[in-house]
Amino acid sequence: MPRIVVDYDKCTGLGICESIAPDVFEVDDDGSLLILEESPDETRRGELQEAVDGCPTGALSIED
Repeated sequence: MPRIVVDYDKCTGLGICESIAPDVFEVDDDGSLLILEESPDETRRGELQEAVDGCPTGALSIED
């Protein structure tokens, strides 16, 4: 099962991940990233990879 990992030192809260997978990622009002579902189902891997690839700061990764 994939697990989302966030490097909070790199994350700037732009919200691209949230726009791709809003039920997994949420940018709080103060700009901090919240992970709503840290270990989504394997069937969501493509969507998660799209969010990782779309992160302009490289703050997201997937661990197996």
